[in-house]
Amino acid sequence: MKKKITIILLAAALVIASAGCANNTASNTDSSSQQTSTTDSSLDASEEASKTESENESKNEDSTEDSKDLEENYTKYTLDGELTQHMIDMSRLNEGNKVRVANVIKKMKNGEEVTVGYIGGSITQGTSAGNELCYARLTTNYLEEMYPDAKINYVNAGIGATGSYIGVHRVTNDLLSHSPDLVFVEFSVNDTTEFTERNKESYDSLLRTIWNSSKNPAIITVATTQEDGTSFQEQHAEIVKHYDLPMISYRNTILDNIEHGDITWKDISGDNIHPNVPGHKIVAQLLKAYIADVDANLDSISGEESDFSTPATKAGFENGTLLSPSTEGIDVTVTGSFRQMENPFGGFNGFWLCKGTDLSDSALTFKVNAKNIGLLFGKYTSNGCSAEIYVDDELVSTVSADFTGGWGNYVECVHLKSFDTAGDHIVKIVPKGLADSGNVFSVTALTIS
Repeated sequence: MKKKITIILLAAALVIASAGCANNTASNTDSSSQQTSTTDSSLDASEEASKTESENESKNEDSTEDSKDLEENYTKYTLDGELTQHMIDMSRLNEGNKVRVANVIKKMKNGEEVTVGYIGGSITQGTSAGNELCYARLTTNYLEEMYPDAKINYVNAGIGATGSYIGVHRVTNDLLSHSPDLVFVEFSVNDTTEFTERNKESYDSLLRTIWNSSKNPAIITVATTQEDGTSFQEQHAEIVKHYDLPMISYRNTILDNIEHGDITWKDISGDNIHPNVPGHKIVAQLLKAYIADVDANLDSISGEESDFSTPATKAGFENGTLLSPSTEGIDVTVTGSFRQMENPFGGFNGFWLCKGTDLSDSALTFKVNAKNIGLLFGKYTSNGCSAEIYVDDELVSTVSADFTGGWGNYVECVHLKSFDTAGDHIVKIVPKGLADSGNVFSVTALTIS
């Protein structure tokens, strides 16, 4: 028996040494059965470690081979040419569940009426390309060409300088009110790491609000980038993959082309953010390629849709809304220099403006029922002053409208307070201007969810 144990221990030592797991050697005990059990366990652990290492090496080899194949089959891209297969492959950050997308394609192939909607920031809005040459309009044009018998309605709900926090609170009025069948979502440049957790939650809430809306629309997400690669793509991708939605990455594609020396950033953008006309064309071509691939494989697409039963985050902003001057039945009291304005500002229709040298006794007071409360307010390149924000008489935030030296006036957002359950609350906004100078503070809306 002792001889048998000795042989087993020697074998274990050899296996452990070869696996580089010196810390897993069996401890000496007085019981032969304990020695045998421990030695067998060490053997199993060593074999498992060896197996895992082998599998990882195999995966790395496969990944290396895939990368090698991509490089060997690389085709140079030129702006006046068609997308290369390499570009299309680079864009497929997540192929995703295609069931709802396939259903929309079937409707278009059958000549039915569908509505295609887009929501995002200034890139979706069309900055640097215009209304007719932005990726949203071009993608819709492609769909009209691909499915000439269908009636395709187009809704572009992009607003510059807005992220998914604002997006989830306006999507119902700005987009879902049009009952879209297919929605493209783009916020990866405007969502920032400064508010990582808030923006992950708002993006998750946005996707859930769209997905669970009455028309059951398909969703295709789009990832864009700044020149230096700055993007919220990685954080968005975590949520997109949780639901197994499609994600098309313009970011990965364009940065890869630049790295290969095919193009420069200046070829596809006139600043450090916004695609120009050739850039928007590439975004649209990538989306067209994805839809064409789904179309080509319609017969093999079936089964369950994406599973939205469990949120990727707390998703507390789902089904959020805005309380703005145009909201019916809003309970707001206006005092002092505040007055309601009907003209557009920052992509929104109407706002409350406080302006002058004496802002004393000026305030906006809202009575709301909510679990989460936020604020949209104007940022100004001159004369923007600060304001104190109170919720139920508690000072929860002080915000500044000052954007001196900035690129222009726009609408900013701030989350004010969350509660465990929805309830009645009073929100008071009190501007704090300087008496000896002009002061401006404006409120676009409260965000409520």
